[in-house]
Amino acid sequence: MNWDETGPDSDPRVVDSAADGEDQAVEAALRPKDLDEFVGQEKVREQLDLVLRAARARGATADHVLLSGAPGLGKTTLSMIIAAEMNAPIRITSGPAIQHAGDLAAILSSLQEGEVLFLDEIHRMSRPAEEMLYMAMEDFRVDVIVGKGPGATAIPLELPPFTLVGATTRAGLLPPPLRDRFGFTGHMEFYEPAELERVIHRSARLLDVEIGADGAAEIAGRSRGTPRIANRLLRRVRDYSQVKTEGGLIDKEIAAAALKVYEVDARGLDRLDRAVLGALLKLFGGGPVGLSTLAVAVGEERETVEEVAEPFLVREGLLARTPRGRVATPAAWAHLGLVPPQQGGGKAGQGGLFGT
Repeated sequence: MNWDETGPDSDPRVVDSAADGEDQAVEAALRPKDLDEFVGQEKVREQLDLVLRAARARGATADHVLLSGAPGLGKTTLSMIIAAEMNAPIRITSGPAIQHAGDLAAILSSLQEGEVLFLDEIHRMSRPAEEMLYMAMEDFRVDVIVGKGPGATAIPLELPPFTLVGATTRAGLLPPPLRDRFGFTGHMEFYEPAELERVIHRSARLLDVEIGADGAAEIAGRSRGTPRIANRLLRRVRDYSQVKTEGGLIDKEIAAAALKVYEVDARGLDRLDRAVLGALLKLFGGGPVGLSTLAVAVGEERETVEEVAEPFLVREGLLARTPRGRVATPAAWAHLGLVPPQQGGGKAGQGGLFGT
């Protein structure tokens, strides 16, 4: 899911899994350069290592690779590692930037032999460009249409062998003919806290930040299973440490105090997440309540609640989507320190009036 985790009138969230300009600059310095340095995603790393080793042994171009998963899990990093492992240049573009078949033809025709073409958000590419990509991936050729109407002619253009690395947050939106043309498909999973601790320690060394094991564990536990968020929280904790404690070792207490300032709680929920849960529990007795009603209650757009807050709350087991509306789980009551109403009492039935 490619979530834009900012509402129309809200500030950027420190737990946003999308990358802003600052993140992109820092990530460039923190990115691992090869598969041995890459932390986590053990299955994908092992399988990809076999694909790349076999291609190098044959002296051939690597198979096309499709990487799927939520933002911030390392799809762009892996694409750069693929290019480095194959000792090949990399060209980076995105699906939204390719709106016409001619845009894609211009990129493909300028590729060098063996070059890696990284196509981010491949599911957002236009249909004409998508259909051109089928032939390019399979036969390394494209047909360029010259002219219009009955006088139009197709000129075949041979392409050098290349490796396409596609990244998507919504693999289900890719048509089967496109998915089938990838030789290797890897799904990126959310990270375990122990893996995120390794990411944080590595990033701390590169940023020249001194951090203890308990400090790294505290940050990792609030990072939503996402390395990008872990690195961002590390930088915010570093800033707090420099200003409030004059630097030094970051321990659990400092990390917790810093993240309290940024309103990120022990499970990684921020202000918006807690506002949604708070409204669901306090105003509607835990639901069910309709999405539009819930959005009005927290002063956000419907899309912001549905696409920004809900995915993480559902994944954490704090909220459930039902045909009658949104329902809080027992874990949500416990997390906010509230007592659920008695069966059939309170306001539990109020939200059912509003539908889904």
